[in-house]
Amino acid sequence: IGKCRRTNITKMKSAVHIQVAANTKSSYLKKSYVETPFKVANITEDKENHPLQLVLMSSSPGILDTDDYELKIKLEQDAALHLHSQAYQRIFKMKQQATQQLHVSLGHGSSFTYLPHPTVPHEDSSFTSRNHFYLANSCRFVYGEILTCGRKLNGEQFSFTKFHSITHLYINDKLVVKENLLMMPALVNVDALGQLEGYTHQASLLYWQENINIADLQQQLIKLLSPEKNIEVGISALNGSGIIIRLLGLGAEQLYRCLLNVNAHLPVQIFKKQVHGC
Repeated sequence: IGKCRRTNITKMKSAVHIQVAANTKSSYLKKSYVETPFKVANITEDKENHPLQLVLMSSSPGILDTDDYELKIKLEQDAALHLHSQAYQRIFKMKQQATQQLHVSLGHGSSFTYLPHPTVPHEDSSFTSRNHFYLANSCRFVYGEILTCGRKLNGEQFSFTKFHSITHLYINDKLVVKENLLMMPALVNVDALGQLEGYTHQASLLYWQENINIADLQQQLIKLLSPEKNIEVGISALNGSGIIIRLLGLGAEQLYRCLLNVNAHLPVQIFKKQVHGC
């Protein structure tokens, strides 16, 4: 594929499988399997410290028509992984649609953080992603998502056909969170009451960690985000030991910076052995 788009509609099925383990000093990449156009790069500066820092890279300019991605990540007991994205995720114009499946399994006491760059759906694009996260006991989990209105400066504001993201969070195989984001601008007025109401960008962050004072954390994060201008913030407690944060704004960079700042202020899990957070 390289940097060029495919000239004919041929389904591209691509897989990424990552397995991370931990020893007495650090987390390490135990197994890795990738198919074109993906590549996994280890950017951990201190190899004897948690967490393992990996970046998921792609030689493709973005998601193309009929692309079908399957991402599987497994963390063994006490492993810690901070997964990074390479750049903004562009979803190109389509005649059909593209799909992605993300499965993440966390062993006892493991830690996973993934805050990908914002997604930019181009005109007439149609994309569905399904995210499944399976957590054992004593896990730390952070996942974020940012959706833009499209190429705003190109006059493609909300010109995409469909964006659908379904997220399931399981604790010991019990479903505790289901997040369903569906946007079809041609059918539902994005400016209507209960929709974006004049904003053009939205973000969400899921955080789960046991034995955390959720009420105090909510107040701390509201104080952290209150100086931000032209955004709306909502922080809700989950049924258990976690929170979900929702942001509405007018710019992708601002929302992305907000999620990074929130992540930096989230409590760090303490294992029986010394482990630093993601």
